[in-house]
Amino acid sequence: MTALRERIEAEFEQIERVLAELPERRPYSDLSILELAGVSTLLHNFYNGIENILKHGVQYRELGVPDGASWHRDLVNLAASENLISTSTAETLKPFLAFRHFFVHAYAIDLHSKRLEPLSQKARDVFASFKIDIERIFLPNQ
Repeated sequence: MTALRERIEAEFEQIERVLAELPERRPYSDLSILELAGVSTLLHNFYNGIENILKHGVQYRELGVPDGASWHRDLVNLAASENLISTSTAETLKPFLAFRHFFVHAYAIDLHSKRLEPLSQKARDVFASFKIDIERIFLPNQ
């Protein structure tokens, strides 16, 4: 459990660093395409950290990490069905999962501030809920 705790805590730290870099004071409509690409990368990093923690959790529980074309979605569903995260937390992750797919398969010139700004504004709250769920299961007495 010590190694799992260390991996989860390291991911938490990285996610917190990523979230700290998201712009808060400037309207996203004022950002250049290059800046939007940077925000997109940070949002992708945020979700990647979430997935890394979920993978650690299902591996620790010996549930097996899903594979196949829909493994990203299946991982969230598995984590929720096994009560590693709450159903409500799983629901809040879905827009980030959809964005992850878009980010991987789209061109940077297709990024739009109207899509990125709401995700950025929700990311901290989503992470707080996720972190509570994970700490409850894997990091008790912290």
